[in-house]
Amino acid sequence: MDQRLISQGIILYKTGKYTEALHFFQSLSSEQVNDLDVIYFIGLCHTKLKHYEDALLYLEQVVTAIPEDDIQQDRILQCRLVLAVIYATTGRSRLAEFELRSLKETGYNPCAVYAAMAYISWLQQDYTKSIEQYEKVLEMEPENITALNGLGYVLACLNKDLTRALMLSKRALDISPNSPACLDTLGWVYYKLGLLEEAESFLRKALERDGANEEILEHLKMIQASRENSASGGK
Repeated sequence: MDQRLISQGIILYKTGKYTEALHFFQSLSSEQVNDLDVIYFIGLCHTKLKHYEDALLYLEQVVTAIPEDDIQQDRILQCRLVLAVIYATTGRSRLAEFELRSLKETGYNPCAVYAAMAYISWLQQDYTKSIEQYEKVLEMEPENITALNGLGYVLACLNKDLTRALMLSKRALDISPNSPACLDTLGWVYYKLGLLEEAESFLRKALERDGANEEILEHLKMIQASRENSASGGK
């Protein structure tokens, strides 16, 4: 498909407007909606919105398709990576492991694969392994935003090496200043450091960019509760 026909939806997706992007793609003609590129982006939108079962319906169509060119082949591999994370998130660990093994065998973007493995290890509460895998990504690619942000978040959650967590999360935000995930992580690190005003500032910025994100909302509630508690003298 001519990318110009779906460029509006792609722009909406890339700027974090996942609901609007999804509505755009779903409003296309039936012939266009059945195009592999459109199926791909509908699956990604559902993933970002945490509609995991809907995402699987679309992304599994992509990975079983016969690629017509290198772009489609790359998207199929990207979908396998997303599928691995969805499978892990929804408790399908064996399927997640299968997808990651398949990707490693193809030689596909090792940094992306190890970053996905680190996130899955985090979901499985294997925190040591998660840290090791994020560190491996940073050895290969020191400016990898996923690893910078992910490792910063894991360290903050564990109250471990918060000085480094702050450095990592700041660097991630420097690279992607409008990322809700990076804003959330930096706010969370500040919270762990006891800097509640700074924490709330960054969490509010994150919420402005992704108002439906439950994790950001939960973090903001915790910070506001801590500030109220401090204001009342801990009573």
